[in-house]
Amino acid sequence: MTLFFQQIVDGISSGAIYALLGLAIVMVHRGSGVANFAQGEMAMLAAYIAWQVNAWGAPWALAMLAAVGASFGIGMLVERLVARRAAQGSVLTVVIVTLGLFLVINQSAGYLWTFEIKDFRGIMPSGVWSVGGVAVSYDAMGVVGALVLCGVGLYLLLSRTRVGLAMRAATSNPESAALVGIRTSRVHMFSWGLAGSIGAVAGVMVAPRLFLEPSMMFGSLLFAFAAVTVGGLDSPLGAVIGGLLVGISENLAGTYVDFIGSDLKIAVPLLIIVLVLIVRPAGMFGNRSVTRA
Repeated sequence: MTLFFQQIVDGISSGAIYALLGLAIVMVHRGSGVANFAQGEMAMLAAYIAWQVNAWGAPWALAMLAAVGASFGIGMLVERLVARRAAQGSVLTVVIVTLGLFLVINQSAGYLWTFEIKDFRGIMPSGVWSVGGVAVSYDAMGVVGALVLCGVGLYLLLSRTRVGLAMRAATSNPESAALVGIRTSRVHMFSWGLAGSIGAVAGVMVAPRLFLEPSMMFGSLLFAFAAVTVGGLDSPLGAVIGGLLVGISENLAGTYVDFIGSDLKIAVPLLIIVLVLIVRPAGMFGNRSVTRA
């Protein structure tokens, strides 16, 4: 029974990373209708920025804030220069452009910082906290804490502020929002910037667990897309719940399903995506689109 609870705890820790990255994906999709396949690489770039700022002598907390701020600006810049133009084309155009952005960021990080693995200590202390034989690392507690802070902050932003109201209006009915004076283009830029900042938190928190290298976020991105598929591409709450469910199911399947083990755990999110798309394409909390004939 101890092994079971250990896998649940580890799954929640992994799921919190997927949920953070899923929140970033949801914010981009809600703001501009784009599924950003480069979100993981943007998070990886933020981790490199934090590592570099720390290497220059800044403490880790300041390095993380610098990475979050820089990612906000990078997200807005990407929306203004790349995503806005791509969104005018077909869905396939958007997919190809974000995949191209994925490759550009990945190779640029390798060129700037090399492809060698770097040690990333992060802001959380090393060590574990054990309860009844179940070990919880301080890194894991930091990841879950970051998810709670981002989730609560996002909820308050969307439900209690004028900016959040403008974002919701621009998402649900952009034509009517524009008529009442909401600058939808600025809302889209802010959504991408906000997504970049949330993704930066995911990148900085996961780097100490994976080691820092340009391809470190590929697996996490795949699991994050599974999370938003389960929860719904337009639901922040769905991204959080979906991320936790995916993280727990991944760990349990890898432990208790013999033919999966640790080698085939990457197949779990693919199976989840296929099953959810068959049973409920909009996800648990997603809104089904309705068109009039």
